[in-house]
Amino acid sequence: MKEISEASRKVPVIAETDVLVVGSGPGGLSAAISSARAGVETMLVERYGCFGGNLTNVGVEGIAWYRHPKTVDLEGIGIEIEERAKAQNASYDEPQSSSQGIKSELFKVLADDWVQEAGIRPLLHATAVDVIRDGNAVTGIVVQSKSGRQAILSKRIIDATGDADIVKMAAAPVRKTPKEEMMAVTVMFSCSGVDKARFLDYVRENPMNYRDWGHEWGIKTDGKEDQLFSPYLDEPFEKARKKGLIPPTLKSIGGTWSGISDSGDATYLNMVHMSGYDGTDVWDLTRAEIEGRRQAILAIKALQEFAPGFEKADLRNFGMTLGIRDTHKIIGRYNLTEEDVRNQARFDDAIGIFPEFIDGYGLLILPTTGRYYHIPYGALVPKEVDNLLVAGRSIAGDKISHASVRNMMCCAVSGQGAGVAAAISLKCGVTTAEVKIGFIQAELKRQGVRFQ
Repeated sequence: MKEISEASRKVPVIAETDVLVVGSGPGGLSAAISSARAGVETMLVERYGCFGGNLTNVGVEGIAWYRHPKTVDLEGIGIEIEERAKAQNASYDEPQSSSQGIKSELFKVLADDWVQEAGIRPLLHATAVDVIRDGNAVTGIVVQSKSGRQAILSKRIIDATGDADIVKMAAAPVRKTPKEEMMAVTVMFSCSGVDKARFLDYVRENPMNYRDWGHEWGIKTDGKEDQLFSPYLDEPFEKARKKGLIPPTLKSIGGTWSGISDSGDATYLNMVHMSGYDGTDVWDLTRAEIEGRRQAILAIKALQEFAPGFEKADLRNFGMTLGIRDTHKIIGRYNLTEEDVRNQARFDDAIGIFPEFIDGYGLLILPTTGRYYHIPYGALVPKEVDNLLVAGRSIAGDKISHASVRNMMCCAVSGQGAGVAAAISLKCGVTTAEVKIGFIQAELKRQGVRFQ
């Protein structure tokens, strides 16, 4: 590969802050809000034009679709996302669970208001491209935007990019699942013009459950999920393959529906799942965006012909970007394991709880029995670097633990833990590696988090 040498340059410092959060999905948003609530100056940087991450940029509206009557769920900002959305008419009853689906477009405005209400300094349309270090400590980032190359200095930094971008730039150790084993990427889309009553009649006459995931996707459960209702569609796509509307060998089309408004908008159509793409490879991302949109149009044609109620439906919009599930994970002070998430692990340094919910790598376990596990602070702390914490799906762990902690509600748990830890370490005058867990847990308790 050819290389060039870039000339050295002076980069203007455009901001300084106590805590800098990079990435604004549920993990980053929770980190910024909890840091501000702990009483320190906080800044939130996002590469797109809105806050919310996968919720808004991709259109993943079912943030707690795992929840059932016997679920012992998290407490804290994740639940507050649902409560605020419902209070502002920005949610709907999610069809397969006792949770709220979040209206992704309205959540953009809700997040704007929430960030400003919390006194957080926002910066949109800025992509982190480098870090600034002082020995082992990360002291800032360099961003690229329409304003050029600029620097932001911070006493503490939280990497909520989802891909461990800041950790990787800081040359701290990370791991990445081999591409052939990575979870599928998704092109989410929405339709307008759906006859809601006719479609729901079709669903009632042709009920699907989680056992059907196993028939078509090879998903294994522990059995208790098999008879539960799932908003899963398969028949329209199988009929389309037989008719030739979809190539018979193209098995990546098929999946779930979610919210359908009275006006006929079907949002969060999660029906294109493509394997073999690396979310950290720009060429793979390019190919996946183009191929995913092509497949989404095929899916819509199949729905129009074979899903009653979709006869007059048409594309409303695509998500702003691909849904990525699986890229880099940090090597942490503690690395979560399958044993931990499947056997109710308990940790002295817990910063929150999450129900026994696993969705990925061919395994689906829903939390219908009250089982839950602890999220340890050690999984947020990368090795070989200081004053840098991680929130969201790139916290430390193995494949099966990742299939749990990648869920957006769990990202909110690690985000709130990281935000509080960053703030408390500053207040105590110690690094993020040295801060006492008792002080972190005391502030988490004050903020309404359950960690026991």
